Amino acid sequence: MAPLLRVHDLHKSYGELPVLKGISLALNAGETLSLIGPSGSGKSTCLRCINYLEKPNRGDIWLDNALIGQVRHGGNARLMSDRELAPQRLEIAMVFQLFHLWPHLNVRDNVALGAIKARGTPRAQAYELAEAMLRKVHLGHKADAWPEQLSGGQQQRVAIARALAQQPKVILFDEPTSALDPELVGEVLAVIRELAQEGRSMIMVTHEVRFARDVADRVIFMDGGEIVEQGPSVQVIDHPQHPRTRSFLGRMAEEYAR
Repeated sequence: MAPLLRVHDLHKSYGELPVLKGISLALNAGETLSLIGPSGSGKSTCLRCINYLEKPNRGDIWLDNALIGQVRHGGNARLMSDRELAPQRLEIAMVFQLFHLWPHLNVRDNVALGAIKARGTPRAQAYELAEAMLRKVHLGHKADAWPEQLSGGQQQRVAIARALAQQPKVILFDEPTSALDPELVGEVLAVIRELAQEGRSMIMVTHEVRFARDVADRVIFMDGGEIVEQGPSVQVIDHPQHPRTRSFLGRMAEEYAR
């Protein structure tokens, strides 16, 4: 069976600075893929290119065999406009480091708004969906709360519920716990673990290496804008083959030991 998502030869530069140098990867339906690596290795840029929040300089991205972000006619290609991209972006939800909740809307409205505005879902149906997704992230009792009344972990779980309400084919997580106090990290990781166990198709950038080992089906180690090593999560993290992978994981182990 063909992968759900395919990325081929992805390149991205900012001016003269190359950030991605030919990234190719695939995500199967129901799979959790984790990208790990040092800061500045291109992990977050890779995610942002997948749903065209950043436009790649070169490379192809396919979702369910549909080309993302480009229109091709014969041998010619052009980038899609934001209006053309909008339906494709609905299929690839993203959860960011920061929560980006609307402060003037309660939790229910924050989650329902995307379904109402982007998918044209009737308001009553969107509210039912929002409340179901809030229950999934264990915040059904907070539907009437305001974002400022929530902890950082709760706000991030609302952001995850909002992504789920988008009803995407793939969810991208860009270091979803990096802005949280350490005591709040676990509640967000627990929700992501449950989604993985449900068989959601997800790509996750994280510095939580132990979590990636336990939850992801496969791990990709990136460094310098390139994929250095990839494979089953236990294999890559417990038995890394490349010296750069071993060095990175050794430093992470030292940090955990402190």
